[in-house]
Amino acid sequence: MVKKGSAEERDLVHRLWSLDFAAMRAPASGGATKKPLPDVLAGNSKIYLAIEVKTTTKDKIYIDSPQIDALCEFSKIFGATPYIGVKFKYTKWLFLDPKTTERTKSNNYKIEKDFALEKGLELDEITGKDKQIKF
Repeated sequence: MVKKGSAEERDLVHRLWSLDFAAMRAPASGGATKKPLPDVLAGNSKIYLAIEVKTTTKDKIYIDSPQIDALCEFSKIFGATPYIGVKFKYTKWLFLDPKTTERTKSNNYKIEKDFALEKGLELDEITGKDKQIKF
């Protein structure tokens, strides 16, 4: 699963570069350091993005709250907008604001595919290339 996740992170980094963002994977994310680091960091001198990447073949993703707390902490210090980037099998990249993401009884995060498809922003939206109105 780690191998697939890093491939998806690389895909996202390439897509961000194609939209004129400097982007990189943070190789120390995921526990290699005690510092709060996102999976992907990107910016273009106007917009800065910190993204925690999650992919799955299922219809739900669960994320431990310390991962998202670290994403938000890093984003605040760096001046980036935090997003949870999700990729369900056979879907495009979708990005969710951690503040509007559902929490479980144990205070972790839960993202269901239908919710992400309805409320998630697309890559062009978070990079300022396009605005889409969600109803």
